[in-house]
Amino acid sequence: MDISLITTSTGLDGYKVVKHLGVVRGITVRSRSVIGNFAGGIQSLFGGRLSVYVELCENAREEAYHLLIQHAQALGANAIIGMRYDANEVMQGITEVLAYGTAVVVEKVAE
Repeated sequence: MDISLITTSTGLDGYKVVKHLGVVRGITVRSRSVIGNFAGGIQSLFGGRLSVYVELCENAREEAYHLLIQHAQALGANAIIGMRYDANEVMQGITEVLAYGTAVVVEKVAE
């Protein structure tokens, strides 16, 4: 799938949706390790950007995003519209990250 055909909007300029395949999602559940919490705690003492937690969040979002794409491709989609992220704390220190959207088949509009 061409990642330029994944959008948060409800359509893609220059393309027409020819088939809706339904909601697709990618989900991952992550926890912070004791070492990660320790390093994050040390960083928080000095203020500013908490790179340990930024990296954890980025990795979780990236994994959910790739799982979303895999789900869409399995349905035969070549694009995803209305893509969003959501995150919920399952329990203390354990977070679910969800990427979701609508799988569609699009065709380039003749100019």
